[in-house]
Amino acid sequence: MIQHTRQEKIEALGRVIDVLDRLRVECPWDAKQTNETLRPNTVEEVTELVEAIMDDDTQNIKKELGDVLLHILFYSKIGEEKGQFDIADVCDALCAKLIYRHPHVFGDTKVNGTDDVLHNWEMLKTKERDGNKTALSGVPKSLSSVIQADRIQEKASNLGFDWEQRDQVWDKVKEEIDEFSAEAEQMNQERMTEEMGDLMFALINAARLYKINSDTALQKANRKFTSRFTHMELAAREQGRAISDLTMEEMDALWNAAKEAENKQ
Repeated sequence: MIQHTRQEKIEALGRVIDVLDRLRVECPWDAKQTNETLRPNTVEEVTELVEAIMDDDTQNIKKELGDVLLHILFYSKIGEEKGQFDIADVCDALCAKLIYRHPHVFGDTKVNGTDDVLHNWEMLKTKERDGNKTALSGVPKSLSSVIQADRIQEKASNLGFDWEQRDQVWDKVKEEIDEFSAEAEQMNQERMTEEMGDLMFALINAARLYKINSDTALQKANRKFTSRFTHMELAAREQGRAISDLTMEEMDALWNAAKEAENKQ
């Protein structure tokens, strides 16, 4: 494994900053970028990093981390040009926050495991807010619904709002299933949508209590279904047929064959 010294790391970061400084002046595309024009690309780069992590692709993780780092430096460069802040200010603010929120490392606070750390983190964040903000107001509304639900529940839990025993959550899940089923009998679309949301929220809560990341679990399920369905589709083509022409029994047979092929890998 390659090990770089602290000085080598600092020099490498400096080279990226130098390259960006030159691009900002000499490249027409880089020169005209703003926070607004970069934002969609930033979302794309972060998404590509997440996909590389999901694939456990070390080379792509390294590549995509570089792309995300470029965007961090780019926003900092724009801030510098506006006289607002630069990358040093970003780093200083980050260090100050990390030191403040880790009193068990940089102070005298005692903790007994990660639960205490998370609880202290939320309490310290609460002290940082002004009087008009609430604990859940810090959850970005732009997050996907699954991640947003997980963060809302995690924050509430860190402030003491949670089940005493994690298996108690299953009663809530069953309650939500019953409530959805009751609305489904009436076929009230608005009420069904509301109850389905409650059921999904309860399942995400159950996943959190069992230390399962809901977004990761759903991503894996999506990939697994896509892989199996694609296997079915290709198998149907080999028979000279479209998958839509198959009977349900034939689809089931191809689906089971896809599962068997997956298990052999």
